[in-house]
Amino acid sequence: MPPGYVTAADAAYYAGVPVGTIWRWASEGRISKTGKGKAARYCVFDLIKAPRDEYTRELLAPGQAPPLPAGAKAA
Repeated sequence: MPPGYVTAADAAYYAGVPVGTIWRWASEGRISKTGKGKAARYCVFDLIKAPRDEYTRELLAPGQAPPLPAGAKAA
């Protein structure tokens, strides 16, 4: 497994968005993906880290969507 690739659940926590959003961003080409199905992993370096409380880890604001690649349309 290449370094920097995590499960959809881990990527969703990092970005502060639902898992379905990670799947959509991958299908739109916003983030890199390797593998298929349950073995799929997503590049955490393509994501923008969501702000969380330093002590409680509570989500302060939902994460920002990574930019679309040139010429792509959002779903």
